[in-house]
Formats: sequence, structure tokens, C-alpha cells
Amino acid sequence: MGLLTFSINVTLDGCVDHQEGIADDETHAFFTSRMDECGAMLWGRVTYEMMEGHWPAVARGDVDAPPAMREWAAKLEAKPKYVVSSTRKDFPWTNSHHIGGDLREGVQELKDANPDGVLLASGKLATELDRLDLIDEYKLLVQPRIVGHGPTLYQGGLPATRQLELVSAEPLRNGVIAVHYRRAR
Repeated sequence: MGLLTFSINVTLDGCVDHQEGIADDETHAFFTSRMDECGAMLWGRVTYEMMEGHWPAVARGDVDAPPAMREWAAKLEAKPKYVVSSTRKDFPWTNSHHIGGDLREGVQELKDANPDGVLLASGKLATELDRLDLIDEYKLLVQPRIVGHGPTLYQGGLPATRQLELVSAEPLRNGVIAVHYRRAR
């Protein structure tokens, strides 16, 4: 069984708005490396639709992008992508698959089928999966910013505190800190 790893940009005040993170070559290299380590991506519908609206065009070369972004887009195009949605069933982007029905069962089956693990990159979905005790690791990019608005990490709350063990913390040249935590079980 593979691990489910939640990875996202988060500001010092907990904001996970994708427009508030530093989107330079170093950050894209970080997320490309996380994607390379896993067997599949997992998103909620909203994140999927945001990604689907931009990255396929970058991968095709229809959008000007620096090499790090183009590399991310090309690898993302090839990576299996799983989408949790109760409102949408059709996901035409290359290698995209729907997870419907029972969330715990569908995500556990995905973990079991991917020994290299699954990379989760959706804030709201992470809250639901953490409530179901399915997230094993957290690989966050802590942004050197205080933005004063949401959405925020886990704004829907959790039933109990999650105890984590620090695996590593690495400062990047751009002031971001890459942290890796594992659930203390």
C-alpha cells in the first residue's frame, strides 16, 4: 500500500490560495519532484478544473512558460490523475479518472493500487480525507507571506488534533521552507 501525501503551498497565516505562493523555478522543481515520487495525483473537482484550465495548454506549448513550468506540465500530463466529485463524472484531460461513491473506500483502493503513493493537492479534500484518517504525510511549502485572507488550511476543522513527526525542513533560496511531516500513529 502506498502513502497518501498532502502537499500544498501555505502562507504563515494558513492561506492556501494558489495565487499567494511564490511560483518560481525552485517551487515548480519542488512540486515536480513530489510528483515524480508518487504513482498518482488526487484532487477534488474544483482543483481539477483549475488545473485542467491551464496546464494542458502549457504542456502542448500553447502558453509561454519557463522550462521548470513546462517540465511540470509535461509530467502532469502523463501522470494518472484521480478526481473526487459528486457533481461531475466526465474528466476528459489525459489520464484522468473519477472517484465517486464512498470516499474512504475509493481513496483506500487508490492507495492500495499505488505502491509509490498518491499525491493529494486539494485543500478542502484534504480536510475530508484527514477526518477519515487517510493522510499519511504532509509535504508543505511554507510561504514567507502573511496575506490576511482565505481560504485557509483546514478551515472546516478537524475532530481532533493531529500529532505529526518532523521528517525534514529545508529552506529554499526564495525564502520558502519545505517541510515534511509524517503522522504520529
